[in-house]
Amino acid sequence: MTRVLLATRNLKKLAELQRILDGALGPHRIELVGLNDVPEYQEVPETGLTFGENALLKAREGCKWTSLPTIADDSGLAVDALSGMPGVFSARWSGRHGDDRANLELVLAQIADVPDEHRGGAFVCAVALVLPGGKEHLVEGRQSGRLLRAPRGEGGFGYDPIFLGDGQDRTNAELTPQEKDAVSHRGKALRALAKVVAKVLPVSPG
Repeated sequence: MTRVLLATRNLKKLAELQRILDGALGPHRIELVGLNDVPEYQEVPETGLTFGENALLKAREGCKWTSLPTIADDSGLAVDALSGMPGVFSARWSGRHGDDRANLELVLAQIADVPDEHRGGAFVCAVALVLPGGKEHLVEGRQSGRLLRAPRGEGGFGYDPIFLGDGQDRTNAELTPQEKDAVSHRGKALRALAKVVAKVLPVSPG
């Protein structure tokens, strides 16, 4: 079975990608591993100015150090009233990387005076696949919607509790994992990536 590295320590992302790949690849399987499953290496800073640049930086580094086909993503929230921010800074918007609650509360505070009709935004996700031979693939997914004034729901992570996607009556945090996969930026990007994986990687019957 082909081993593929997902360059993250986020177990929720690892489970999410495995779930989506399993659904998209049908009877074929790859063995997905995370950074906790490979020898530790110095992770590259996310210095890119776009989601795509950061995804490629992380995927190249993982492939270089492990010699495994490597998938990496960068995603975040682009708020219309904040001129597309926090964008690539979404995970560290409050100053502490990965503090979901602080990040969410800061965004809500920054748009507290913005009328409901101007609280639009989108989740954006870029996913890169870098192969040991040097070939690179990049896909992107997007989910448009608007920001609520208070969190709703216990599921998901990040800004999910305040994001109501277009056509939804529940936030991303109120959706089941399967419902979220069907509409989310990451779900769309990963389904596009699964098509690439099926073409460029040897996948084994499950």
